[in-house]
Amino acid sequence: MRQRFSTIQETRGAAAGALAEHPVPAGVEPAPVNAEAGGDVPWSGVKLVSEQPVSETPSDPANNRLSAKLLEIKAEFHKLLIEDINLSALEKLPHDTLLQEMGDLVREYVAQQRITLNSREIGELVQTLVDEMVGLGPLEPLMKDPTISDILINGHENCFAERGGMLEKVEVLFKDEAHLLRVINKIVSAVGRRIDESHPMCDARMHDGSRFNAAIRPIGVDGPLVSIRKFAKKKLSLERLVEVEALTPQMAEVLAAAVRSRITTLISGGTGTGKTTMLNALSAFIAHTERLITIEDAAELQLQQPHVARMETRPPNIEGHGEIRQRDLVKNALRMRPDRVILGECRGEEAFDMLQAMNTGHEGSMATVHANTPRDAISRLEQMLGMTGMPMTVSSIRSQITSAIQLIVQLTRFSDGKRKITSVTEITGMEGEIVQMQEIFCYRQTGKEADGSIIGEFRATGIRPRFLEELVSMGISIPGDFFDPSKPLK
Repeated sequence: MRQRFSTIQETRGAAAGALAEHPVPAGVEPAPVNAEAGGDVPWSGVKLVSEQPVSETPSDPANNRLSAKLLEIKAEFHKLLIEDINLSALEKLPHDTLLQEMGDLVREYVAQQRITLNSREIGELVQTLVDEMVGLGPLEPLMKDPTISDILINGHENCFAERGGMLEKVEVLFKDEAHLLRVINKIVSAVGRRIDESHPMCDARMHDGSRFNAAIRPIGVDGPLVSIRKFAKKKLSLERLVEVEALTPQMAEVLAAAVRSRITTLISGGTGTGKTTMLNALSAFIAHTERLITIEDAAELQLQQPHVARMETRPPNIEGHGEIRQRDLVKNALRMRPDRVILGECRGEEAFDMLQAMNTGHEGSMATVHANTPRDAISRLEQMLGMTGMPMTVSSIRSQITSAIQLIVQLTRFSDGKRKITSVTEITGMEGEIVQMQEIFCYRQTGKEADGSIIGEFRATGIRPRFLEELVSMGISIPGDFFDPSKPLK
């Protein structure tokens, strides 16, 4: 009875026979099939847990029993399907056809095993099986949910998702740790990477552009750790960022003018503050006549210009060879006649080559850096330049930075999940060995609502940026009252 089938149509009869011989999974009571009870209810595959403590027992034990029952059936059914169905043939079928064929198989199985499942439960089982076989199993509904930006898994029993800047516990039904490891291996093998005990960490870009990171035992003490930063299929424009109050229209106009006028800009912020989103939004104001080269660890930027050359780093292979670092790509980019170089994230010695590029005819280039304040961003760049091992004094390092970068845009994610530009700062030069900076716009938190929402306001500091002269030479005029501290920015 165990044989391979070339198509799912050939499989249905034989696979159903094989399944009929298989005993009912443990804990599932045989009973007459009731396929009509409960009605046809679409299943999302994920149940949100609304701010309940992790250890709290769910309120409906029946749901737990149902989930456990379906999980047990799915595990047994999936095991047999893998043995009896040609999965490569399944992947070529249209999704609707696959759901229909799988639904017929499931209904035959539950009828022969006399398992009580209503149509909603059958629909749930069919969807999970399809996700398991041609998708990412329990992660598939989370990947399809457009409101979720990050998926974080701490062992097979704990999963969280970020929605609207806030983390929520979600119920994702991994049978056990081995089930989660199968999904991890499916992801990494699809992009030519590996993860095992000898290489327990993996960083990769999924086929849809999402960033994937995993750490398994022995690195993951309590089980596999997974982080997925989902790829935003529709990037946020600067106008949309104004609508969500990440900045004001006046700030947006100044930043857009700075980008058009080739003011070299550094975007600074902590993890998850929206640095890549801001870089995408600002890049929309680069002229379409310019040649852009982007360099990233995992390609996320979605530039709309017609002349964009994208490059991505590569990790070493199994033997430890073949690594391509950001510094290698920056050096190569300078030989490709770029008008601007856009570095997705500045983290190490590539900062030296990036600053050299900004200083040698590639004005208007942009990069992001992890830092909590504009002053911290300068310190981070100093540390990165020190990583090159070149004999440079503190004064020469700071001189390189101040001559290359003109503007720092600082982003912050607040406790209510909202992301805002908290500072727009201009670098004006050096005084002795001190980098001189002047803040043009800022956001000040003034309080907090009862529901935890942050109260604050954007303000102009009253300082007019020196790069206004460059804007005027480009034919761009900025109203003087944008910088008047007595007028609120709204």
